[in-house]
Amino acid sequence: MSNPVLVTVVTVCRNVKSSLEKTMNSLLHQSYAHIDYVIIDGASTDGTPEMLGKTEGVRWISEPDKGIYDAMNKGIRMAEGEWVIFMNAGDVFASDDTLSKVFSVERDADVIYGDVIKGDNIKKAEPPHNGHRMYFCHQSAFVRTSCLKEFPFDIQHRMSADFKQMKQLYLAGKTFMQLDFPIAVFDTSGVSNAQRSKGLYDNIQVIREVDNWKERLRLLPIPGVAIASPFRNLRACPAHKRNNGWCLSP
Repeated sequence: MSNPVLVTVVTVCRNVKSSLEKTMNSLLHQSYAHIDYVIIDGASTDGTPEMLGKTEGVRWISEPDKGIYDAMNKGIRMAEGEWVIFMNAGDVFASDDTLSKVFSVERDADVIYGDVIKGDNIKKAEPPHNGHRMYFCHQSAFVRTSCLKEFPFDIQHRMSADFKQMKQLYLAGKTFMQLDFPIAVFDTSGVSNAQRSKGLYDNIQVIREVDNWKERLRLLPIPGVAIASPFRNLRACPAHKRNNGWCLSP
């Protein structure tokens, strides 16, 4: 590429110093030279700010926030690159030449995404579509900064703001490009079934907010009917006040 693009990598963190160092080392080993690294720290007390203060080539802030998506919005506002990717503390790129592979050629798209490695398995992304869940991980997606500023994360959705954002981008006619190789190695520590269940409930609220009535009929569970994966244990329960009328079947 004659004019290499600047890529902003954003990491949001709080009190995960050792995991953050793992992600920072992954960036240091990237063969691609045009990286703008931004770290949004949530007022850590484990020595993270002190460590960042001694680190060159990183732009960072350390202050309280209203949650992970509020911190990610701060990263968007600080981004100087044409593209942004969010890497959580503990995540690493799949190989030292990942960014070179993605940006060695011009990409005519607004969102570029690929696969992600979880443990010993490669989780394959799916072709672009309007669905009931994310079909790729945000650690494997590069989004034009201009698009992120047009559709920032809705911090009212504490679990599914990234799902809402990607749905908004898709429905706004932004172009998605799928790459057939892994982008990142996903850090699975701390992920629980309880959190995933909360994410399903939040996904339902996003669909109700963003999709038209035809898409809602296609995507949402039908009252009184057991749901196929990933809503396989979710059942509509109009008389049930918990979780806005939805409950998990036994």
